[in-house]
Amino acid sequence: MSYCDHVSTLPHHLSTGVLIRRLARNGAIVIGFIAAALGLGAVGYHMFGGLPWLDATLNAAMILTGMGPVDHLDGPEAKVFAIVYSLFSSVFFLTMVAVLLAPAVQHFLHRFHLELDERREAQHRRPTHAAAQAAGGRDEASDATSRPPAP
Repeated sequence: MSYCDHVSTLPHHLSTGVLIRRLARNGAIVIGFIAAALGLGAVGYHMFGGLPWLDATLNAAMILTGMGPVDHLDGPEAKVFAIVYSLFSSVFFLTMVAVLLAPAVQHFLHRFHLELDERREAQHRRPTHAAAQAAGGRDEASDATSRPPAP
């Protein structure tokens, strides 16, 4: 017997409570990562751009959300930091949206029984014994039953 024979192939529904717990957990993870990225940006704008903490945090928040910078940066080190932080922020923002929405997508897939396992799809496409007999084909099971017993 294979592993698939022991596991129920019937789809199971995830409860709304499970979805809410997973969304809350991922939301907490996203908030932590956003706070760290915002802190990193604020420190960078404060150190390299010479901005006060509030302005540095504002610039970091605006870049992190894709809105663009608020203050003008003069030094080359500040501009290089702004370039790197902008590139980081664009990838970071999309990644955090994906992490936040992952439980909802999983819930959707389970709710509508969307099967992504190719092996199960292939098994459903195989002709059955009766269909093979109706088509005039022979298979191993029919060969075993139609042969005369060995002497």
